[in-house]
Amino acid sequence: MTGIHRTPEKNLMVFTGRTHPDLADRVARELGIDLVPTSAYDFANGEIYVRYEESVRGCDAFVMQSHSTPINEAIMEQLLMVDALKRASAKRITAVMPFYGYARQDKKHRGREPISARLMADMFKCAGADRLITVDLHTDQIQGFFDGPVDHLMARPILADYVREKYGDRKLAVVSPDAGRIKVAEQWSRHLGGVPLAFIHKTRNIDRPNESVANRVVGEVEGRWCVLVDDMIDTAGTISKAADALMADGAAGVIIAATHAIFSGPAVERMQECAAEEVIVTDTLPLVDGQKFEDLTVLSIAPLVSRAMRAVFEDGSVTSLFN
Repeated sequence: MTGIHRTPEKNLMVFTGRTHPDLADRVARELGIDLVPTSAYDFANGEIYVRYEESVRGCDAFVMQSHSTPINEAIMEQLLMVDALKRASAKRITAVMPFYGYARQDKKHRGREPISARLMADMFKCAGADRLITVDLHTDQIQGFFDGPVDHLMARPILADYVREKYGDRKLAVVSPDAGRIKVAEQWSRHLGGVPLAFIHKTRNIDRPNESVANRVVGEVEGRWCVLVDDMIDTAGTISKAADALMADGAAGVIIAATHAIFSGPAVERMQECAAEEVIVTDTLPLVDGQKFEDLTVLSIAPLVSRAMRAVFEDGSVTSLFN
């Protein structure tokens, strides 16, 4: 005998940062396991400390953290968690980020700007992440920024199934808030049985983030219930103006559906005041009481994320989740 032989045992362990522990709890329950006990706190000067309370040697580690406000602290904490796992001899480390921070900065609009989404991918690779799992990236190209496997999960089936069940008996149209997301609107249209498409022609001042002007509706929306789809709602300026523009163009009603509920600044007030009948989002980001309102519906992404994590752990197909 020239060596020691043993049957390898795989061990899936789930870890969470402090930004969205509720989602991590739901994912762990879907998997039938408990979260790994973790100590995390801030020093007086803002430095972050993390330590795992049990051995992680040889495990298949999944580190969950949604990059919510304060976003830079959330990202730094997850990087430190990944580094701690690497130094504690975890076998494989997957960074699970339901919302990928800095995803909107995926290219240079002008000279002397960073490509922050690429820097994010580089930092996680350098920290020791072998793989990323994320949900509804702002642009698909971000998958190529990370030098390793990226499982890009789609929330569209969860959102679209809800819309179809609740509004499927109405005359629908799918509307993109700008021309750049027509491809996503086409996927929605197919999911809803081939309903008509439209988009909002808008202009944006690149010197003033979060500000846009909805110029006109391109497509036939008169008399239809319009499903206005987007990947995220930040200050809700774009989406609320688009909803009002659709109603002014003769739409019977507007339903807003988006994956990531960032809800910064005046977002809640704008959505309450706009013409939308209902705002449907997922729980990729945590919502505090002040961000919730009567016409808001939050759908859980936990079943999808847990299935992806199990597929990765068992070396199965993540792509099959979308078939």
